[in-house]
Amino acid sequence: MTDQTTLIPNPVAQAADRTNTRKVFIKTYGCQMNVYDSVRMGDALASEGYVTTDRAEDADLVLLNTCHIREKAADKVYSALGRLRDMKKERNAEGRELMVGVTGCVAQAEGEEILRRSSAVDVVIGPQTYHRLPQALKRARQGERVVDTDYAVEDKFEHLPVPDKKVIRSRGVTSFLTVQEGCDKFCTFCVVPYTRGSEVSRPLAQILDEAKQLADAGVREITLLGQNVNAWHGTGPDGSTWGLGDLLYRLAEIPGLARLRYTTSHPRDMDDRLIEAHRDLRALMPYLHLPVQAGSDRVLKAMNRRHTAEEYIRLIERIRAARPDIALSGDFIVGFPGETDAEFEDTLKLVETVRYAQSFSFKYSTRPGTPGAELGSQVAEEVKAERLERLQALLLKQQHEFAESCVGKVIDILLEKPGRMPEQLIGRSPWLQSVNVDAKSSQIGDIISVRIVGTGPNSLFAERIER
Repeated sequence: MTDQTTLIPNPVAQAADRTNTRKVFIKTYGCQMNVYDSVRMGDALASEGYVTTDRAEDADLVLLNTCHIREKAADKVYSALGRLRDMKKERNAEGRELMVGVTGCVAQAEGEEILRRSSAVDVVIGPQTYHRLPQALKRARQGERVVDTDYAVEDKFEHLPVPDKKVIRSRGVTSFLTVQEGCDKFCTFCVVPYTRGSEVSRPLAQILDEAKQLADAGVREITLLGQNVNAWHGTGPDGSTWGLGDLLYRLAEIPGLARLRYTTSHPRDMDDRLIEAHRDLRALMPYLHLPVQAGSDRVLKAMNRRHTAEEYIRLIERIRAARPDIALSGDFIVGFPGETDAEFEDTLKLVETVRYAQSFSFKYSTRPGTPGAELGSQVAEEVKAERLERLQALLLKQQHEFAESCVGKVIDILLEKPGRMPEQLIGRSPWLQSVNVDAKSSQIGDIISVRIVGTGPNSLFAERIER
């Protein structure tokens, strides 16, 4: 889970000296899709004359774009609202405006409850209605406290303005692109079906238009996003039904787009065409985030994952046969209700079998409204903590071993941003690792060949080579 400030460059930034210009500060919690949503909210506000700021203290509007996957994420939001309440009182005493909005999945899940718990909040907007944010703010300025968490009938993406090339370019040479939202899987531990709704795929033409706009502005790498991104489907030019694999083949044809990624996937939606795309497309990076959550078949069934550990392992074998250099990433939950010591050992065995280059692991967190919250046999916190420590130690060991295996390899990296040292840039390996290399800032956006010469705690070190 990320927790970061999202700064949205704005086409009206050059007009910041106008008296009617307002500043917005956006705090993003959670997944990559929330990061994408924050960018698009910034686009919607840009058309209303907002410019961004990296300081909440300077803002006329503060938006908290929230995550509801785990309990602590929601707690962070209410803690932040407490601080904003005090800031708002100070502003009111000075006769200055400060509006506060809560968006995203906590907004969708709790709605009116947010207004009840926090007097600071003016607007609550769900993830399907943030294109209506400008209208909600106008209502709020007239004294109304607005809650808009309906699942909008209209397509929000059609109502969002298209930023110009200069704005897109200022955001960097990589970009997220949402192609699918919602989830129909109903895993018993997860709130996503209740906060993001059922699975919806964006139309093919809409995705291709946005991808072309990004490429025309200098974006070299796109990561396709979805709660179950490999459940995406659409209608192809010939009227046939396309899946994510077909979409990737088409995106790989766009001039300027050198790299493609996608996340997050479900094992049940990894079809033959998608595996073929990993085999055939040079632009599709050899990195796959494919969560399994547990290694015990009984626990997987209780989680409603609808696959067994053996089926997952066989799927991994098929993917690796198609793309031998692929690196795997996964998600794991320890301490799901009723999980025994032996069942936790099954998870460790699965990890040993698959071997992950990167991973994310968590203690089970009860989410109100999910079937898992109603289950008995909740695992004690100290047991969950001990299991998590053991699992993370194993996963970290594998991550380090994968990084060490890269030393000596010659690979291509995409140069993305300045490093900590002068004349140093940070690039991205095909396997999503940060790579430090000596290069000039004018080379950002270039793809260069390097030899990996060392590893750090969270990155690789490389020297440039000519080839």
